[in-house]
Amino acid sequence: MANSENLQLLASINVKNRLGEGIFWHAASGSVWWTDIHGKALFQLRWPEQTLRQWPLPERISCFTLLNATDPMASHYPLLVAFASGLALYNPESGATLWLAKPQQQLSGNRFNDGRVDRQGRFWAGTMVEQATADNAASGSLYRLDQQGCQQMLSGLRIPNALCWNRDSSLMYHADSPLQQINRYRFNPLTGELGAAESFATTPVGTEPDGAIIDADDHLLCAMWGGSALARYAADGSLAALYPLPVTQPTCVALGGDKLDILFVTTATEGLSAEQLNQQPQAGNLLVYQYPHQGLTEPQLAVMPWQQLAQRYHGGAE
Repeated sequence: MANSENLQLLASINVKNRLGEGIFWHAASGSVWWTDIHGKALFQLRWPEQTLRQWPLPERISCFTLLNATDPMASHYPLLVAFASGLALYNPESGATLWLAKPQQQLSGNRFNDGRVDRQGRFWAGTMVEQATADNAASGSLYRLDQQGCQQMLSGLRIPNALCWNRDSSLMYHADSPLQQINRYRFNPLTGELGAAESFATTPVGTEPDGAIIDADDHLLCAMWGGSALARYAADGSLAALYPLPVTQPTCVALGGDKLDILFVTTATEGLSAEQLNQQPQAGNLLVYQYPHQGLTEPQLAVMPWQQLAQRYHGGAE
């Protein structure tokens, strides 16, 4: 039976995101980075100084990561991003964009959603069905980007989420949110190949699994969209803890700070009525908590042959 522990709130950063998402800790800059998908903005918060930077975007970004500091391309393109329409290197200061892949550009109702770097440095991102029709109801896919290019790894998805890997990279976790279930897959860390889906956990009634991470105890911490809570699952799939939140729509989580015990939670105002927004004054904010457990070091993106990948995608540089 899960215990319902209260987290200690350290800060509520008043950013009023429509759909905050994709948050991760970047140790080198001592900050968390995240995106407001529908607000078309990127954010960086230095912690503990609480200094905030924000960049407007030409197109929605759903998830992203920083290039490895040793990557020769990092000075020109500091970010690898999943724009709504595809994967690209991007410079938020200059707007410079190098397109790498647009695997679903023929599907007008789909956009990229949740994504993450695996412990071997590959970038994974899924596409979701944003405008469902009879033809595309489950046409989302999960893609892997590595030195060989962009490859489809899962298909038949509606809203891919909760992507993360256990400590030794023997398992990948992933959810198709509307199904209210988190799956796990045997994972080959050398090749990045997946085994068959197995059911890991079913989320509480009325909630959908959103962004997730693995903490140092090999437990999965997941934002419960619609559930006003974060759920912490043990490695056997049992619910170890349920942390109540002051907002109904938490979206993604990251653990950072010097001891990797500061919990950052992105949230959303999208779809909430005026009355609901009144009842949830912190909706859309970045919530910062003291976490009773520790996180794991965020993996670094591998150095990849970006120009070759861009040449393979015929759009080239913009």
